[in-house]
Amino acid sequence: MQFNFCESSGEQNLSLHVKEYSHIFKVRRIAVGAELDFSNLSDGKIYTYQIDDINKKEANLTLIKTEEAKKVSTCRVHVGWCVVDTKIVEKHIAMLSEMGVEKITFVYADFSQKNYKVDEKRLKRILINSCEQSGRATLIEIEVLNSVEEYLKTYPKSIIIDFSENYLEGSEKIESFLVGPEGGFSQEERDLFTCREIFGLKSPNILRSETVVVGVCAKLAM
Repeated sequence: MQFNFCESSGEQNLSLHVKEYSHIFKVRRIAVGAELDFSNLSDGKIYTYQIDDINKKEANLTLIKTEEAKKVSTCRVHVGWCVVDTKIVEKHIAMLSEMGVEKITFVYADFSQKNYKVDEKRLKRILINSCEQSGRATLIEIEVLNSVEEYLKTYPKSIIIDFSENYLEGSEKIESFLVGPEGGFSQEERDLFTCREIFGLKSPNILRSETVVVGVCAKLAM
């Protein structure tokens, strides 16, 4: 673990509930006088605190050092991901965090199953854990839009990943891209792409939505 998350990180004094941070005070058995790193995952800084005292309910800490977090993000891209099974998203979103994706917009496309609901609170918990492990000091921003048309209006510079012989090489300067759901885009949605740049992938196989998302981010990041 690179640091611990606490929204109040940066304040001169922290008071932590022992039960809430049991992984520190019970599992790791950190003692009085020890130093711990924290991040609020919003300002890109790491705050080092010293433990002043621990009782049954809370621990009190004092700030002793502030540093800029190390840069672990390399892929500053925005991903438009048409809604798929939430279990698939939960399984892969930590990878996108580690690669440095800046924002994910989940889009309800024509072929998205409407019963899939994006659980932003659960995704945030997964992302917090990923950040603590990887050292990334900012959270991916999460957004939900109701249609591909709304996405295209909101992000006029976004490219489209679809079937095309205009293959993505990875050297292109891409700020934002959209990937369809299982089953791809509908014809009505493809009709909206007439003024958009469309890229394909060289794989001869039919790829799952999550494979495309992770693969494109890997191309752009690495």
